[in-house]
Amino acid sequence: MSLKGIILAGGNGTRLMPLTKAVNKHLLPIGDKPMLQHCVEKFTQVGITEIMVITGGEHLGGIAEFLGSGKDLKCNITYRVQEGAGGIAHALALAENFIGEQDDMCVILGDNIFESGLSYAVNEWHVRPNNSAMILLKEVADPDRFGVATIEEGKVRKIVEKPVFPETNYAVTGIYFYDNNVFDIIRKCTPSKRGELEITDVNNKYISIGKMKCAMLDGWWTDAGTHKSYKRANDLYNGILPKE
Repeated sequence: MSLKGIILAGGNGTRLMPLTKAVNKHLLPIGDKPMLQHCVEKFTQVGITEIMVITGGEHLGGIAEFLGSGKDLKCNITYRVQEGAGGIAHALALAENFIGEQDDMCVILGDNIFESGLSYAVNEWHVRPNNSAMILLKEVADPDRFGVATIEEGKVRKIVEKPVFPETNYAVTGIYFYDNNVFDIIRKCTPSKRGELEITDVNNKYISIGKMKCAMLDGWWTDAGTHKSYKRANDLYNGILPKE
């Protein structure tokens, strides 16, 4: 059984306009390299070299031109196109044949930029019995922007997406580990009010059957999907802001 990597790089980056008018969000630079390259390198640093990138058809050309086969980044990259805005879980479902019946996966949302490597998380995944799902959490000052996890006795009890009154400050980062049962769970999900298959619904299903683990992400972490967070990602990477 091996661990494969999935990078979800969909969306039109509307919150980053006009920067994304001609360039895919995930190709915008964070420090000295495009956003997407940071994700690929997080995988290769822990020996994950079989990687799938899932993006929209309108962005595939630019992303594939940059990453190519993955040879220059010491990995093998496969591409899948997500038609329409079906949500994160819908995009993840496209990786079913890539993962197969024997392998597990680590999933990174392409606009997640973080300091630490994934060694600790990968070790946690492998040493825990009955692996099914694991999310990485980070304590943040603005949890209402994210999915927020309630933790009791070291276990995840629930996740609420963008709560008005968060019960904790533990944001669910866009870094997830799943076994291949995730595809069956996605098939049983129904679209949300915005017509998308939500990854929070998938995670809450794992919680409901007692199969969700969690680990804390060391170092700083941020998304880079808005002008403010994109600037913050660059500042953190370049050491301009104090590291949390």
